[in-house]
Amino acid sequence: MDLAIVVVSFLLTHKLFLEMGLQYMLFSKIVFYFFSYLILHIIFFWVFRTYSGIIRHSSYIDAIKIFTSLLFVLVLCVFYNIIHTYFFNEKVFMNTGLFINTIFSFVGLFIYRVVVKQMFEHYIKEKKSDHLTRALIYGSDANAISIAKALELETPGKFRIVGFLDKGNKNASKLILNLPIINVKKRIPVILRAMNATALIMADKNLSKNEKLAIVDDCLEYNCKVYTVPVISDWENEEEISKSIKSFEIHDLLERKPIVLNNNAISKQLFNKVVLISGAAGSIGSEIVKQVISFNPKHIVLLDQAETPLHHMSLEVGTYFPKEKVSCVIADVRERDGIRSVFQEFMPDVVFHAAAYKHVPLMEDNPSQAIFVNVQGTKNIADFSYEFNVESFVMVSTDKAVNPSNVMGASKRIAEKYVQALHHKALKNNDCTTRFITTRFGNVLGSNGSVVPLFTSQIAKGGPITITHPDIIRYFMTIPEACQLVLEAGVMGKGGEIFIFDMGKPVKIIDLAHKMIRLAGYTPDKEIKIKIVGLRPGEKLYEELLNDTSKTVLTHHEKITIAQEEYEDLELVQSLVKELIKISKEFSKNEIVAKMKEIVPEFKSMNSDFEYLDK
Repeated sequence: MDLAIVVVSFLLTHKLFLEMGLQYMLFSKIVFYFFSYLILHIIFFWVFRTYSGIIRHSSYIDAIKIFTSLLFVLVLCVFYNIIHTYFFNEKVFMNTGLFINTIFSFVGLFIYRVVVKQMFEHYIKEKKSDHLTRALIYGSDANAISIAKALELETPGKFRIVGFLDKGNKNASKLILNLPIINVKKRIPVILRAMNATALIMADKNLSKNEKLAIVDDCLEYNCKVYTVPVISDWENEEEISKSIKSFEIHDLLERKPIVLNNNAISKQLFNKVVLISGAAGSIGSEIVKQVISFNPKHIVLLDQAETPLHHMSLEVGTYFPKEKVSCVIADVRERDGIRSVFQEFMPDVVFHAAAYKHVPLMEDNPSQAIFVNVQGTKNIADFSYEFNVESFVMVSTDKAVNPSNVMGASKRIAEKYVQALHHKALKNNDCTTRFITTRFGNVLGSNGSVVPLFTSQIAKGGPITITHPDIIRYFMTIPEACQLVLEAGVMGKGGEIFIFDMGKPVKIIDLAHKMIRLAGYTPDKEIKIKIVGLRPGEKLYEELLNDTSKTVLTHHEKITIAQEEYEDLELVQSLVKELIKISKEFSKNEIVAKMKEIVPEFKSMNSDFEYLDK
């Protein structure tokens, strides 16, 4: 094709000069010089590889290659002309003709590529554009332009970009990639509707968190899809950028400011230490494992009774941490002798106790199991931490332990009481250096049993989403955030404290459901129904982080405070706990719960068969 264009350009130039009564080339040897002229083009096209570019992806680099190859042909022909004139006193070419021929060739070669490129983009792609999502990109900087280019070139395509949104007024009436830049003077859903677009891709990294949330809420209200995309430097494969463009998730909307950790202090506590993590295969325990590993402990012991999840966890850890520094132990925290053997074998320096039963309705039906795991299991781990002089013991508790309304929360409160009493005894007797620390926080997004994966599953099945009560509210934080604060509390704790984490603003569960449905691209109560099923046994409308009689003390970390709870005598607590465990072995639900209410007077059952015990 390139040679054909060169031939046509030559003939046009020759015809042009004939019309003016001039001879463009030495007529006596026109065939020889014509083929020599073509061979020169072939050589320089080959040298500069002008033919190797995929035409539909042509750019200014291809134009430079064409121009350079034609320039070399022109220079050589002019140079040959000068030599031939010097020796034979006649020109082979007219220099003016060579220049005009070069211009014709360049224009022809360039226009040919532009035409093919445009035909591909506007005709072939147009046929496939029916299934593409028409989208606007929020932003007009280099990141936004790169995203638009990548999406336009991607095959098969997912988005058809129809314009850019700019919150400033600098680029009014200008174009990028032949697409309009629209100033955000109206509400974004109005602009989307005017542009016949159904999606917004957030590419402006200068937007604040509040600005992003306001835009997302506005778009979701009008059933417009919103997507987020990583910055260019985070792209793993620029050819598949649409796979990196993901819908805003509920985590993105609830996430707060990043947590700043005292990494030096945490490193001193964990570096080159033996760390034992119970419940290591659970959602909280597994995240603690990942974060502890980043501080390069001497050895890490993963303890859990769930075989398959623990196996998966060991495989995951083995990919980024030396296998010889990891031990996976299948053990049940309820079995005292088994736990003692683990402590004897590994002699841990730091213990994170995350093993627990946490599903409220299940524990309401099985109070004996709540006692065996949450109370007896905690007692076993804490007792051996005391006996083997562990440096620090950090227990993961829950906001459901505050003024508990269910068996699970009450069992965790009893465990808290025992841990505090044990620390108080150690201080009194001055016979142990272990720091016993408790951390208390609310619901964790994405954890096993959390409403978020439940709602996600229900939406995927077409609904309905089940909510226990329209007025129910909960505190939420992300798993990494919760575990970061657990590590921080483990460092700052002197022993005996109950650390409370700042959970942010409480979230109404029905509002959470509405947002998740809209984020999935559906309309609440139309495509996806919301069904109110009534409060479950033991469930509160809202959770608390402090008992009515408790006070808080600030710490150096803005997201962590200390609950000042009254210490109880260990002998009394031990006696009550032993009696509770003994009763639990008889599996008499009413007797178990009655004893729990004796140990935790503020435990008042709600929406439960055990309410009569409070009368």
